[in-house]
Amino acid sequence: MAEKDKGKTFRELGYFASLGISVALAIVIGMALGYWLDSVFDTKPVLLMVGLGFGIAAGFSNIIRAGKKAEKY
Repeated sequence: MAEKDKGKTFRELGYFASLGISVALAIVIGMALGYWLDSVFDTKPVLLMVGLGFGIAAGFSNIIRAGKKAEKY
């Protein structure tokens, strides 16, 4: 395998390996934002659930984007 191909392979491997962290982080950020907004507006737990929903949607968006990137290779 040529050096150029190795670099490309490791770069792709790093991208897909970080996908799990990216999904988890999107969910945690959505929940944290919802929790904070709940404390500001005193609407517990409505905005927490909305933030969780947005976080999950963002996580799935990251997975779909990674899948489309994988189709190119």
